[in-house]
Amino acid sequence: TMALCLKQVFNKDKTFRPRKKFEPGTQRFELYKKAQASLKSGLDLKAVVQLPPGESINDWIAVHVVDFFNRINLIYGTMSEYCTEKSCPFFSGGLKYEYRWQDDSKYKIFLKLSAPQYMCMLMDWIEIFFNNEDIFPTRIGVPFPRQFQQVCTKILTRLFRVFVHVYIHHFDSIINMGAEAHVNTCYKHFYYFIREFSLVDHRELEPLVRMPEGWGG
Repeated sequence: TMALCLKQVFNKDKTFRPRKKFEPGTQRFELYKKAQASLKSGLDLKAVVQLPPGESINDWIAVHVVDFFNRINLIYGTMSEYCTEKSCPFFSGGLKYEYRWQDDSKYKIFLKLSAPQYMCMLMDWIEIFFNNEDIFPTRIGVPFPRQFQQVCTKILTRLFRVFVHVYIHHFDSIINMGAEAHVNTCYKHFYYFIREFSLVDHRELEPLVRMPEGWGG
């Protein structure tokens, strides 16, 4: 019944943005399938995130960054009706943490946005990176740029903030929808991945360090 419930909760109509897909036949598609098979096998999540022998670390990171984007996009989509301009006039994680928007191009100064506005800006900003062949090359043999992991750190840091906001401000909604186990597993997977490859500064993780029992941790 939990699987059925999750199927109803996490349906395609609720996706915040169209999902990013890996092209069948590509090396990255095969790597994605391998990662998903390990995830479904019930292995310890700490083991699942480790780089498989002989695989490129940048390919492994690219596959996970896109997959986490899709899954966080889906989680936020399911609760976007509860996350409104009125309920969340700022994109925050409790009283202590407030995240403002800045992107080095259009918005060079830190901008105070509501949570829904921040989410729209964030997803647009990430998709620009994904669609840029110079940063996320899709053709075999095309090397990753030198700043690739730096870009992924920026993306993952901001995606982590979505977990912060969802857990601190919308956890009741997650419980009411019966989606707690799914969100916790996704968060744990994300957390172990960023820790395995030191991709997010430990100071960014502070808002969820003392998560109550059952929050994923």
